[in-house]
Amino acid sequence: MPPERTGDSKQATARVLDGVWRIESARIIGALARMLRNVGLAEELAQDALVSALERWPEAGIPDNPAAWLMTVARNRALDHLRHAALQRNKEAELTYEIETLLQDAAPVPDAALDDDIGDDLLRLIFISCHPVLSTEARVALTLRLLGGLSTDEIAHAFLVSEATVAQRIVRAKRSLAEARVPFEVPRADQLVARLASVLQVIYLIYNEGYSASAGGDWMRPKLCEEALRLGRILAGLLPGEPEVHGLVALMEIQSSRARARLGAQGEPVLLLDQDRSRWDQLLIRRGLAALERAGRLGEYGPYALQAAIAACHARALTPEQTDWQRIAALYDALAQLMPSPVVELNRAVVLGMAYGPAVGLELVDVLIASDALRNYHLLPSVRGDLLARLGRMDEARAEFEQAAALTNNLRERALLLARAQGCGADAGR
Repeated sequence: MPPERTGDSKQATARVLDGVWRIESARIIGALARMLRNVGLAEELAQDALVSALERWPEAGIPDNPAAWLMTVARNRALDHLRHAALQRNKEAELTYEIETLLQDAAPVPDAALDDDIGDDLLRLIFISCHPVLSTEARVALTLRLLGGLSTDEIAHAFLVSEATVAQRIVRAKRSLAEARVPFEVPRADQLVARLASVLQVIYLIYNEGYSASAGGDWMRPKLCEEALRLGRILAGLLPGEPEVHGLVALMEIQSSRARARLGAQGEPVLLLDQDRSRWDQLLIRRGLAALERAGRLGEYGPYALQAAIAACHARALTPEQTDWQRIAALYDALAQLMPSPVVELNRAVVLGMAYGPAVGLELVDVLIASDALRNYHLLPSVRGDLLARLGRMDEARAEFEQAAALTNNLRERALLLARAQGCGADAGR
């Protein structure tokens, strides 16, 4: 075969393998972790299977069932490891028992479903990746690595940190799980709610960083939004009776429906009230509303479902003027009682300003300023600037927008805030 065609074949195989790996890696790692009780080793052996595929598929061809091929090779590696470990311990009786017990799990799966326990394996992997023994940063990095199939450099690029930093977080996370002897299991019923809150928090953090990037030159990072939404959908399928899981999925679906309208032609931010609503994705809106309905059937709205209900009010409004701001204000009142925080109060101030006039919103913002709870949060002066501009106090508004621009680390957002400050200067002399 000519060298060019060989190269083309390898590139085509690599593209197929990359797609399969993105979808199936979490399932493979979960299955291995169940066998080995060690997440770090499970990922290492899964990666070995990936390397084997990269070496063998260009010559042998892509298997009919690529996922099953990877699973079989990875399981065989895991079984070899268990054999070797048992031999080192000189426990022949245990070796025989372990091999006999695990042979059925390790049998090839040519064309059948990958594993009857696949849902349980994924659920276990989700809960261990988001375990509270880990720092928030470690949970996010490990989740994207194990469940999203993202490489270390992809995670580093998404969060604008060095590849070495992400690698250290992942290594420390695996070490922490091993040292804490965290069991590879779904939490018991009495622990499920608390542990589920950690899982939902991690998925939401990933989504938020994608939806409004905290730093850098991009207003959005769509890959993070897509990964978070994919994880949320998986979790909803695995825990269909948990209302807040559906609430979070609803929130992400509806928020994602605006993605195309949130960016201008040059990648600049377009604020909610200025967006072309004909560009909102109606399929995602319908999916979000259906998920919100499921959450409501299962119980009282929790924090994520309440935020989804707020997003739904915007989604149902064909124009900004049709927005039911009083309904949104009532939902924010409920959210503030259920999940009190300065950020919720700031968002509530925005809504009160829309529902009952900017002076009402400004009063709440000034309370937040006096409390000093959001000292370096750039959206606090940004909101205050908007309310002041609506009251015609342009010089004050300009100063607030300039302060907000100085506080943000996102270049696109800084440009937007400086443009708003300049607009206040132009209007001030009228």
